[in-house]
Amino acid sequence: MKICPRCQKTYTDDNLNFCLEDGTVLTTASAASMPDTLLMGEPRPTQPQQPMASQPGSQPGVQPAWNTPQNYSMQPPKRASKTWVWVLLILGLVVLLCGGGLIGLLFFAASQADKTGNSVDMNKGVNQTPGTNKSPGSTNSSDRTSVDKLDLNKWVQENSPFGNTEFDDNQLIMSSKKRKFYYALAGPVDKVTVGADSRVSVKNIDNEDTNMGYGLVFHSNTTPLQQGYAFLLDTKKKRYRVVHHTPGDEDAVINWTKSDAINEGTEWNTLEVRDKPDKIELYINDKMVNSIKNQYGYPNGVIGLYTADGFKVGFKDLEIRH
Repeated sequence: MKICPRCQKTYTDDNLNFCLEDGTVLTTASAASMPDTLLMGEPRPTQPQQPMASQPGSQPGVQPAWNTPQNYSMQPPKRASKTWVWVLLILGLVVLLCGGGLIGLLFFAASQADKTGNSVDMNKGVNQTPGTNKSPGSTNSSDRTSVDKLDLNKWVQENSPFGNTEFDDNQLIMSSKKRKFYYALAGPVDKVTVGADSRVSVKNIDNEDTNMGYGLVFHSNTTPLQQGYAFLLDTKKKRYRVVHHTPGDEDAVINWTKSDAINEGTEWNTLEVRDKPDKIELYINDKMVNSIKNQYGYPNGVIGLYTADGFKVGFKDLEIRH
């Protein structure tokens, strides 16, 4: 059994490394460290507020939460093997083809496409629904002109247990503490992405390999990785994806998708998310590459940044347009 040294919450899953309440590294629980038994109806102790770096004019050692980006880290959970599902599908397809059902299968697929009105390319992800006024690859400019430029120098996190941050050469440099972990920052409550355009430039400084990506967080809870989206790049392989978060989990909204709009390797790439009343448009270097429905966003969610896999990623020109 493991226990959180900060909030004293215990976990029976020995594979869990961080507290799901406050992100503190878990330790192995001993009999002496176990919390006293709580009676039914007895209130549990509340989590203490985490101290933050002070600023001039504020109380020493305490930083107002609405002025400081919050940070969090998580390891993606291991997925159960689905090999048996593929075996059954392959066997079924063999039986179907051997029985002379290929023509029937093609007619069935065509009829389903006519019913849904949506097109799917397994190599390029989900395409935009027919009938919308823009398609992937369009380059029109936004009509939102009120720009809020965020100072990334203020996003540096001192002594974070989850990741590393520094401001150098006019860019915020971020990295997670370990490989196979992702690390995220979320902006203060007034940096809302709902009903706005969110934009940042991102760079893979050493052209490292990644399985998880790096990029822009939007529609996020101010506590990172609890609820919201991340629009992520892998510039080495010229691909992007979109994920959404729930406590302790990350799920794909758009799987890894190749795009010629991405600048390769260590070049800068600009990610932009435009929140519309009926959809969210996704842009790379001012070219629309896809769109999604807002099914998982946090109400009045905020902007943020995401890195993973333990290598350095540069961010600059973070802004919100209304």
